[in-house]
Amino acid sequence: MDMGIAGRTALVCAASKGLGRGCAEALAAEGVNLVITARTAETLEATAASIRSKYGVNVQAVACDITTPEGHAAALAACPQPDILVNNAGGPPPGDFRNFTHDMWIKALEANMLTPIELIKRTIDGMIDRGFGRIVNITSSSVKAPIDVLGLSNGARSGLTGFVAGVARKVASTGVTINNLLPGTFDTDRIAVTFEAQAKAQNVSIDEVRARRAEALPAGRFGNPDEFGRTCAFLCSVHAGYIIGQNILIDGGAYPGTY
Repeated sequence: MDMGIAGRTALVCAASKGLGRGCAEALAAEGVNLVITARTAETLEATAASIRSKYGVNVQAVACDITTPEGHAAALAACPQPDILVNNAGGPPPGDFRNFTHDMWIKALEANMLTPIELIKRTIDGMIDRGFGRIVNITSSSVKAPIDVLGLSNGARSGLTGFVAGVARKVASTGVTINNLLPGTFDTDRIAVTFEAQAKAQNVSIDEVRARRAEALPAGRFGNPDEFGRTCAFLCSVHAGYIIGQNILIDGGAYPGTY
């Protein structure tokens, strides 16, 4: 299927590895030119070089912390008028809510709620003026079914979800869509941190936690970033203009609800 977005420009945040990179690669495969961000310059440059070589698109790497005002400025200076915006940032640490300080809450909100809102605010009017825009926020399956050790993430990402629910419908008639992708258990560095916390809490090995989690999934395995990225690319395509304000759960069947 031709996604109809070749030649478009995308700003993909936190894209040096994991789910962000999966999204960047899938968009590049459709001929989309990229500006990608991440904090570690060396890793980011290596990713950019790999995508350029593999797909033949323009890729600009911006090493920054996208969760800070300085990071917003650097990313938008490189890509002030994206056609596609993929919001992504590393999640806050796991733990017992009793130990979460005010500063930890503020940092979580800045990364996983306020930064996506700021980037949407600063790019959406250009999309509206051009009559086309796709915004995809990578959130978490915890928005649908909270994860006990991820209280900071549960709260911050749910706040973003509520914001998007209103704004997506307000701009739906302009050719701009906003949707959220909710990853479940994907085989990334991030999930390794969560497994480590769970192993410590349960006094078992990390391998045992991994094995239990995989066995508990109806799919019988963890997801991989490539399949996540292809879902993102479809949401960014010309074929997805009637998908508005949705929370697309990609969790291998883990959530047991009917609705």
